[in-house]
Amino acid sequence: MKSELIKDILTSKPDGRTVTVCGWVRTMRDSKNLVFIQVNDGSCFASIQLTFDRSNPAAGADTAALEAALKNVSTGASLRATGTLVESPASGQAVEVTLVTLEVLGICPTDSYPLQKKATSMEFLRENAHLRARTNTFGAVFRMRSQMAYAVHTFFQERGFYYINTPEITGSDCEGAGEMFQVTTLSMEKLAEIAIEKGAAGMKKEDAAKLVNYSKDFFGKPVSLTVSGQLEAETLATALGRVYTFGPTFRAENSNTTRHLAEFWMCEPEMAFFDLNDDMDIQEEFIKFLLNWALTKCQKDMEFFNKRIQPGVIDTLRHVVETPFKRVSYTEAVAELEKHADKFEFKPYWGCDLATEHERYLTEQIYKCPVMVYNYPKEIKAFYMKLNDDGKTVKAVDVLVPGLGEIIGGSEREESYEKLLARINELGLKPEDYSWYLDLRKFGTVPHSGFGLGFERLLLYVTGMQNIRDVIPYPRAPKLADF
Repeated sequence: MKSELIKDILTSKPDGRTVTVCGWVRTMRDSKNLVFIQVNDGSCFASIQLTFDRSNPAAGADTAALEAALKNVSTGASLRATGTLVESPASGQAVEVTLVTLEVLGICPTDSYPLQKKATSMEFLRENAHLRARTNTFGAVFRMRSQMAYAVHTFFQERGFYYINTPEITGSDCEGAGEMFQVTTLSMEKLAEIAIEKGAAGMKKEDAAKLVNYSKDFFGKPVSLTVSGQLEAETLATALGRVYTFGPTFRAENSNTTRHLAEFWMCEPEMAFFDLNDDMDIQEEFIKFLLNWALTKCQKDMEFFNKRIQPGVIDTLRHVVETPFKRVSYTEAVAELEKHADKFEFKPYWGCDLATEHERYLTEQIYKCPVMVYNYPKEIKAFYMKLNDDGKTVKAVDVLVPGLGEIIGGSEREESYEKLLARINELGLKPEDYSWYLDLRKFGTVPHSGFGLGFERLLLYVTGMQNIRDVIPYPRAPKLADF
């Protein structure tokens, strides 16, 4: 008989039908004549209870076979069970399964199973990332990750966007920060030997670089893992109108913090014929759609996060969904922050990049609502952002939410060939590396805008988890690339 998902069984009527349950044992309690086994299959937060009454076994039950199987049941063991779906007398559950057959598919030795430990810290679970999804916390986190990915696709598909895939290997640096992982087929050991032979110790960086013959590399030039799919997405937006890319990106930033990963997922839509105001409109709509999805379609997991991870997270998300976003210029925001300069570790001033403490103060203390800060100084933003008439600021926007800070960054893109080329030269970038990107401004250029949402940062906000390494199955960070 085909097994059913526990989430479906739990919402069924206790009509006495025969069901098959497959899953992993959470707990087992054996008290003389009564045996209670809690089984979870990952389909929902709740487990289902299997019962066996030695004094009154279910019709058709092979009691000898059941007793033999029960000897191998322990926390973490996998099993297949069939039984009768009946009303449960226990509180907190509507139905349970009276056992007829039980097969242990995989034993789990209690003396060596890591999750047997009564107190398992988050750090311990990160060290056992291959098993942590079996816990209540991480089961809920990864179900939420799946739901939020589904919500992302649903939002854009319902609004006429096309899902596209941009390259993970690239020869251009979208952010211009240079913090990229190089991709090469050249032998590092051989290069080290050449460097030693040529006395590279103490050589200038530009001289040492000349030792590398990239014509012999796979792509014939230096390439890296992408930090963003935005530039490539713009090429599709100028043909299809509205597109979005959603996939992994990489940044070789040596930051060992609770908010940084070396490998993370980005959702990056690009929209032709959208100006900055259009961009801000859809950003607000997007955030509210995602948070409302979590609140309405993931209620049980949200209740767990609210009770066990971050009390009040449901109210925080509901406040964002129900409140209009405040839109203020960067200049206005800094002026407000300067009135409270004594509150901050990093003093705000015009031209500074807003820190998390500034972002949260704007949303939690000054405006008491989500805030969209726009028109940033050009010096602290990327080269592709559209220059304002004042020559000092660009049409950039960051979306800030209470309890987190920045959750989205976006801008209207520069559509003028001359202005974009001037900006590339001003920042010391190589125009030849962006020739294809500049072509978009030569051949049928249009006003266009886009933004980026860090998927793990969204998940931190929705779940209330405190460390970004706990909302991705296998975190990648400095000195951390296990599994």
